[in-house]
Amino acid sequence: MNRLKHRGPDWSGLYQHRDSYLAHQRLAIVDPASGDQPLFNEDKSVAVTVNGEIYNHEELRKKLVNHKFRTGSDCDVIAHLYEEYGEDFVDMLDGIFSFVLLDTRDNSFIVARDAIGVTSLYIGWGLDGSVWISSEMKGLNDDCEHFETFPPGHLYTSKSRGFRRWYNPPWFSESIPSVPYDPLVLRRAFENAVIKRLMTDVPFGVLLSGGLDSSLVASITARYLAGTKAAKQWGSQLHSFCVGLEGSPDLKAAKEVADYLGTVHHEFHFTVQDGIDAIEDVIYHIETYDVTTIRASTPMFLMSRKIKSLGVKMVISGEGSDEIFGGYLYFHKAPNKEELHRETCHKIKALHQYDCLRANKATSAWGLEARVPFLDIEFINVAMSIDPESKMIKKDQGRIEKWILRKAFDDEERPYLPKHILYRQKEQFSDGVGYSWIDGLKAHAAKNVTDKMMLNASYIFPHNTPTTKEAYYYRMIFERFFPQNSARLTVPGGASVACSTAKAVEWDVSWKNNLDPSGRAALGVHLSAYDAEAPLISNVPSKVIDSIPRMVEVPGVAIHT
Repeated sequence: MNRLKHRGPDWSGLYQHRDSYLAHQRLAIVDPASGDQPLFNEDKSVAVTVNGEIYNHEELRKKLVNHKFRTGSDCDVIAHLYEEYGEDFVDMLDGIFSFVLLDTRDNSFIVARDAIGVTSLYIGWGLDGSVWISSEMKGLNDDCEHFETFPPGHLYTSKSRGFRRWYNPPWFSESIPSVPYDPLVLRRAFENAVIKRLMTDVPFGVLLSGGLDSSLVASITARYLAGTKAAKQWGSQLHSFCVGLEGSPDLKAAKEVADYLGTVHHEFHFTVQDGIDAIEDVIYHIETYDVTTIRASTPMFLMSRKIKSLGVKMVISGEGSDEIFGGYLYFHKAPNKEELHRETCHKIKALHQYDCLRANKATSAWGLEARVPFLDIEFINVAMSIDPESKMIKKDQGRIEKWILRKAFDDEERPYLPKHILYRQKEQFSDGVGYSWIDGLKAHAAKNVTDKMMLNASYIFPHNTPTTKEAYYYRMIFERFFPQNSARLTVPGGASVACSTAKAVEWDVSWKNNLDPSGRAALGVHLSAYDAEAPLISNVPSKVIDSIPRMVEVPGVAIHT
């Protein structure tokens, strides 16, 4: 439990029945006074530990008229739903969740993870016949002979000793949809997704990078916050948070959006050296050696610590949009709508290994919860049912990446955002915090990984062999924390350009010689693309400039950054 205490510093709960143990570290967001876990049914024959939020819990409570609830926690419905419907209740839950449910009447248990994998979850098996479940790998890696990522949208039962997929949306088959694009339908679906995530009994805010996705989240939140329970408790003025190197693209754009929306804006600066110093902690918490995930997780990890120091416990973020709408810059080269749609399906299915993993663990490292409205299951159903021809990027028609999302919120009468923000080019988070961040990481790795070490990379790391010094550097750190073979198998691999799948690299022949997950690797697309003639790994150290210490003013708090 101590290894996971950072995720839930508010309360520790432990329950034992015969040879089964449920342990929980609570981060109290809804009903912080009485929602301690494990949670039980009326006679305590069913016990549950949950990480997540059930947004439709009030609606579900109305269906459970013959049940008495012990707490006001949104997760309290789970044990009662199981009593009423058995293990088939999982698809009734609208939210993000990982849970273990123990039925003491026959000493059986079930485990489930949310549809997309917004919450993290692992499963392991011990030599003694034990089964282990943990929100993070570090909770079970030393005790299991084999462990793996618990698949999103799946259920595991002790009776069957196997997995069953409970999440079966129409888009999962990857068949090409044909519903005509309706901007108002898409707009309303996303507004609903944001509004339902305002369910909180603690102070919260929005992560605002100044890009399209986070700016829309902030705009809708600011527009609908007044009149909510959260506004009555904590005020109707929204707090926004941004992180970046001094003078970075995100800081400038986020400040402009914050001023436009009237948020209380908190801007945090970090230096390249600050980020490099945090890399080991980041890899320990994020539990990956994937290059782009570590690049993006580090600023988010540093920012989350600052946010939590303000007393904020929940943030709303913009992950998932690029996967759903084909927003990454490499989608400019999608050859047809069929390829584009299949690529978006593959990207959504893999989110739990990348952006969801980053958003969940970089924030949870400091006892902060991230909510992601773009990954709302109802919104995904709407967005993925649209004829993908509408998602195709066509410069001659003025259609840039994520055009259908931009158009849906292009309201002349009641603008959501300034036009140039609404149509700002996609900037990956690890780029937007400042281009010298990635350049600095590469230079640091080049100092710590020699050419001789790279020659032996395939022998030292035969699985997912690192092909760059940066990747080799991260892999060394990861293997020190997680030396088991099961651990290295949890991390995906394969060629990528600008966050593409390996399949999409085939869309442009020039990309095969320019493999890098940065958006700037999309040659001929990104406005600040890498020089096509320059190697991606430079032996010339980046110039690192320490920012001048400054004070960020917050009501009642002063933060030295």
